[in-house]
Amino acid sequence: MKASDFFQLPASLAAFAPHFSPEAAPWDWIKAIAGALAACAAPVPARPIPPGVDLQGKVWIDPTAKLPAYATIIGPAWIGAGCDVRPGAFIRGNVIAGAGCVLGNACEFKNALLMDGVQVPHFSYVGDSILGNRAHLGAGVILSNLRLDQQPVTVRTENRIHETGLRKFGAILGDEAEVGCNAVLNPGSVLGRRALVAPTLAFSGYLPPAMIAHARPQVKTIPRRD
Repeated sequence: MKASDFFQLPASLAAFAPHFSPEAAPWDWIKAIAGALAACAAPVPARPIPPGVDLQGKVWIDPTAKLPAYATIIGPAWIGAGCDVRPGAFIRGNVIAGAGCVLGNACEFKNALLMDGVQVPHFSYVGDSILGNRAHLGAGVILSNLRLDQQPVTVRTENRIHETGLRKFGAILGDEAEVGCNAVLNPGSVLGRRALVAPTLAFSGYLPPAMIAHARPQVKTIPRRD
């Protein structure tokens, strides 16, 4: 299992390419985010920032990015061209967003890489995760990143258990993967390209490309009234 099975780093993030090997395990990219940002030059002079947007630390914001009336962005963070940062977004360190991403209303992002066209529009948590190009999270999706026993997170596939060495690891979403509203991806969830998780589902493990995870309907027999 390697990163190139799930996504390709887009041209908009070419400056970070030396830090994200396509041959590495995809969860190794989570470990590389902080180093990739640390290697960047100092930010260019700041564009006009709305008074309600709180910037802290090293924050790169493309001039074409849309900023809301209020949000908090704690560096290091990179906000790419054409991104839409919506009201109440909380970006709290080691976040890279490629071109055209939506960092949505009341969403929290931490130690995450979002490739081009990622949409996280409403009320979600994205921590210690990699979201491939054009991946989409429905409203209220949570990428849970810490096991209840706080032990290192493993990735379970059909034939083996992969040791990641990560105590905090949310999810890997391949290009164009989608997660329905109010679903929860448990720590170490991995979705292939164009894999889909149905709304309200609590999902764990590995979902192969172009597959759908959904809850099986429960059928109950209703007794007749005489």
